[in-house]
Amino acid sequence: MEGRKLVPARRWRREIRVVNSRFIATLAPAFSVEEARAFIAEMRAEFHDATHNVPAFVIGHPPSVITHSGDDGEPSGTAGRPALAVLQGSGLGDAVVVVTRYFGGTKLGTGGLVRAYGDAVRAVLADAPLAEKAETWTALLACPYALYEPIERLVARHHGQIIERDFAADVTLTLRFRPADFEAFAQAVRERSAGRCEPLVIERNPATLIPLS
Repeated sequence: MEGRKLVPARRWRREIRVVNSRFIATLAPAFSVEEARAFIAEMRAEFHDATHNVPAFVIGHPPSVITHSGDDGEPSGTAGRPALAVLQGSGLGDAVVVVTRYFGGTKLGTGGLVRAYGDAVRAVLADAPLAEKAETWTALLACPYALYEPIERLVARHHGQIIERDFAADVTLTLRFRPADFEAFAQAVRERSAGRCEPLVIERNPATLIPLS
């Protein structure tokens, strides 16, 4: 995973119980501090009756990263800091997590709180769906029906994605590729079509989310 910009693909939630307390960790993608703060406010509204709603976020990827955490009334350093440490250790960026605690009547102590908040974040990260944030190019390609299936195979072979198919006099495909894959695909199409088909780049997106299978 080194060098890849991984982010949560969508919101994800997991709950653990420690002694009698419930710890509910909700993870989400956030691409700015404003998005992260809006999500934190939303979680605090949803769990308005909770004892604590502890936030942590990492915006961006190295070398440009903004981090934040808070204890929301727990003893200083026992909640937000361990939650943030686990989030940073996961390698994710553009991610925000809120750990909601419903106090169960038994105090956990400083060490117990550190472990509980860290474990709650580990639990939500364990099976959270992930995506890669990568530069992509969107292209249009018109081809005769006789070449439609061979070109579909070329798209798959070069790690592309068919976004849309339009069946008219010819088949027009809207495609998405990483830049490094596109040139090899374009050359393969030229060879397969004897120069009759040429993919045309219509958009360059510096930050597309590509779900990981």
